[in-house]
Amino acid sequence: MAKTPRAIHFLIAHRSTLAFPFFRCFLPLICSISLEHFVCREESARMSLRAQFACDKSVTAKFYALPESDKVQYSYVWLDGTGENLRTKTCTLDFETTKPDDLPVWNFDGSSTGQASGDDSDVYIKPVAIFPCPFRRGKNKLVMCETLDRHMQPHGERLSGLECSHGCLYVFRRKRDQRDQNVTLFSRVLCLREQSTNNRRKCAEVMEKAKDHHPWFGMEQEYTLLDIDGHPFGWPKNGFPGPQGPYYCGVGAGRVYGRDVVEAHYRACLYAGIRISGTNAEVMPGQWEYQVGPVEGIDMGDQLWMSRFLLHRVAEEFGIVASLDPKPIKGDWNGAGCHTNFSTDVMRKEGGMNAILEAIDKLSLVHPQHIAYYDPKGGKDNERRLTGQHETASIDQFSYGVASRAASIRIPRETDDKGFGYFEDRRPSSNCDPYNVCAALVRTVCLEGADRKLSMLYVPDTSKLCRQA
Repeated sequence: MAKTPRAIHFLIAHRSTLAFPFFRCFLPLICSISLEHFVCREESARMSLRAQFACDKSVTAKFYALPESDKVQYSYVWLDGTGENLRTKTCTLDFETTKPDDLPVWNFDGSSTGQASGDDSDVYIKPVAIFPCPFRRGKNKLVMCETLDRHMQPHGERLSGLECSHGCLYVFRRKRDQRDQNVTLFSRVLCLREQSTNNRRKCAEVMEKAKDHHPWFGMEQEYTLLDIDGHPFGWPKNGFPGPQGPYYCGVGAGRVYGRDVVEAHYRACLYAGIRISGTNAEVMPGQWEYQVGPVEGIDMGDQLWMSRFLLHRVAEEFGIVASLDPKPIKGDWNGAGCHTNFSTDVMRKEGGMNAILEAIDKLSLVHPQHIAYYDPKGGKDNERRLTGQHETASIDQFSYGVASRAASIRIPRETDDKGFGYFEDRRPSSNCDPYNVCAALVRTVCLEGADRKLSMLYVPDTSKLCRQA
């Protein structure tokens, strides 16, 4: 192939001196060779793009094979200012522990993560859960952290007088003017996550109040594999794959893409102690799902966030992007959710169907509030996904049904047959904060009075204000 361009250029440059019939005879061959060369160049360019982001893993392996020292590497992991992306950095300590309280509170530059200004940039990270590290292995650990402000309080604790609208927040602040007098300012903030990046603390408080209910969760994390250029992994670069149908739980090179990433992530989760319970290819090609659970209480959020970290790190090893966008491709393609299976102790016992139906009735009364808690933008992300099509219910309507994937809440057929079990909330988006989702479910179903109140409310019209928190 390396000599093909010279032959083509020679024939074209000397076509006037060559016999015309001879040139006309070889013209189709010339065109086919030229086209083949162009396609090869395009393929080479794509391979080069991935090669730019790939390192020689065999070189890295030499260093991982070095003898372990008496030191332990702890990789701290936390949520950044987007409320959906993760950050990490590593420290070295001279002891091994499985207790988060034994580890030091650390800090990072919040001005580089959307969580602080440059003139007061330090944000604390406090360890809350520890997992074995499947990358460094040995004694080394991954540490899930919560973010704290300068006063060691949950970062972005909600201000008094908070009101919200669809995708926006309206905040009353007390501030001193130039005359040193207190005045009330009314400001518009684009997203709750810019105000709060620590929803774990509130979730932990809710779980403590509801501990006698023994709330169990199982979350189904859907995600889409993308190439470095943002195009779905395995899809034709200048077109689309065949219609949806053969890809769900599919087998074979023409039906599934990226299984190596999926299997590696599965094993990494098992090594780290994540209660991953399964995985499968999803309806859209290049889209996958894994399930974590059943897990009780606050551990559900810790485990799902760490499983997401592992997903991104494993995909990084392959030079692939794992996207949690709830609707990565427009058109007749399924979106991505994080369906949440939920039950309490009474629901799991004989006759529990009555408790399940009572819980669904409670959820039906606060549907707009839950939508606001089910994605990082107060419902705006889910607008693209919850359309009433592609196995979803409409975002502005609450519904439930037995074995129905077109409903807000699905009661599994097995639960209906046995008369006890659990239900599935299909509304949370793939990029939801599990702390928010789990806390909202427990508040509505298990708690009473002021403890049940949800302060955020989804409304489609951004010009409308929601009720005050």
